Amino acid sequence: MIVGRTFYFDAAHFLPDYQGKCERLHGHTYRLDVEACGDIRKDGLVLDFNQLKEIVADEILSKLDHQDLNKLVDNPTAENILEWIWKRLEGRMKLHAIRIWEGHAKWVEKTRE
Repeated sequence: MIVGRTFYFDAAHFLPDYQGKCERLHGHTYRLDVEACGDIRKDGLVLDFNQLKEIVADEILSKLDHQDLNKLVDNPTAENILEWIWKRLEGRMKLHAIRIWEGHAKWVEKTRE
């Protein structure tokens, strides 16, 4: 079974290996969808929604919100930001998928293989 929650954060970045307007510092409102998976426990839950919120707030939002992503992630493309997030959450829950939206209508996704 899959349990998910959506989060938002604002951050700035530039893409040093890109030619075009994204090579200059700019910001986005990111949408982050986190999905955990597992069996239903004795208490009837796979993962409590509040626990999922606390983990993501502690591991991700507290570090990325209103930050310069270039100081945290080498070449902070959406793909590399997602990899950074996956590595931080992987040990805290059994991940099914993460999708990060860079503004509207642009996203990358990673799923458990």
